[in-house]
Amino acid sequence: MKFGTTIIIGFFSFLATFASASELPSGEEIAKHINARDDGIAVSRNVLMEMTDKRGKTRKRETRGFRKYYGSEKRTVIFYLTPRSVKDTAFLTYDYPEANRDDDQWLYLPAARKVRRISASDRGDYFLGTDFTYEDIKLESKVSQQDYQRSTLREELIGGHHTYVVEAITVSKAVAKELGYSKVIQWVDSKIWMTRKAEFYDLRGKLLKTTFTKNIQQVQGIWTSHLLEVNNHNTKHKTRFTFSEVHYDDSINDDLFTERSLRRGL
Repeated sequence: MKFGTTIIIGFFSFLATFASASELPSGEEIAKHINARDDGIAVSRNVLMEMTDKRGKTRKRETRGFRKYYGSEKRTVIFYLTPRSVKDTAFLTYDYPEANRDDDQWLYLPAARKVRRISASDRGDYFLGTDFTYEDIKLESKVSQQDYQRSTLREELIGGHHTYVVEAITVSKAVAKELGYSKVIQWVDSKIWMTRKAEFYDLRGKLLKTTFTKNIQQVQGIWTSHLLEVNNHNTKHKTRFTFSEVHYDDSINDDLFTERSLRRGL
């Protein structure tokens, strides 16, 4: 009788676990929530970039960035202000909504006085000495739905915030090679649909870097991160982005998002 009772209890425990798992939103549903999150028609902001090497030496870069939506197309431009060695460097990206269309990215290097086009195969390269790739910079707080297949692993608290833990695995070896990641684990806040923590794994499946999204506050009614931190476990290098003077304003001049503006600067 006791054996039978144990079986029944175990069976109902299994049903409870199954029911709980089935109630979790799918990875694709979570990705859609992230990408549907309101981040304004346009935004301007200052970004202090701090890169610290394994010996503790820190380099700082002050930049001014702008982002604007044109329907479903997103355009982003970043201008470097200081130090003098990188002043007037600029980066421009056009993020197209069509899955079968490569995004356009351009980098202006003042020393060469030349605008360099970034190809799709370069999107996994690191962005100007940081631990973010060109693709990371382009996506900001959004995610790519065509590059990964997602599944929801579990629920977890991060700093008192309820999150869904999502595993995103690259759809092919070719895409993994382009991105530099075989998979990403994300802790997504279920209230505001922002990723508070993410782990990126290299092509061999080894943990490459961990990112943290911190100091999230509402600006003009829009949830906004004011601090991004990245720890590169391979190089022991760290990157810290601090955002200030954040302002959502759809009157930002369209001329900023052109190749000519990269050469002209602010």
